[in-house]
Amino acid sequence: MRKIMLVGRTGCGKTTLTQALKGKEITYHKTQYINNFDVIIDTPGEYAENKKLARALILYSYEADVIGLLMSSLEEYSLYSPNIAAGATREVVGIVTQIDNKNARADLAEAWLSLAGCKKIFHISSYTGEGIPNLLDYLKEDDDILPWEK
Repeated sequence: MRKIMLVGRTGCGKTTLTQALKGKEITYHKTQYINNFDVIIDTPGEYAENKKLARALILYSYEADVIGLLMSSLEEYSLYSPNIAAGATREVVGIVTQIDNKNARADLAEAWLSLAGCKKIFHISSYTGEGIPNLLDYLKEDDDILPWEK
């Protein structure tokens, strides 16, 4: 299984997605520091929102095989600069979250992630499970068994 690092603004659904990917019950938990799990690195939103803390994201990206830029489908603007993915030394994918919300604008979030340089974009609802199997399949390598399925 390829290791993914989840990056995004506070409240975009990084920790909720972590719980959904692991098949856990969805409970609110505010991430206070970088959690480096077996195949998921969950990062606090403040690290993406603050220039000085963002340095830690750069360092931790070397621990990952894939960087997931998350954007809620409820966002009013993009946190990501155009073509920011070009500077990464890892594969970067986009993940549109909260697509189950009645006010979701997944098409706008997808356009912003595309502008940021994401070639592959997933649409996810951690609550309904929509899109979760697609992301897991993408991260799996041949004959992979997820660490929490062992």
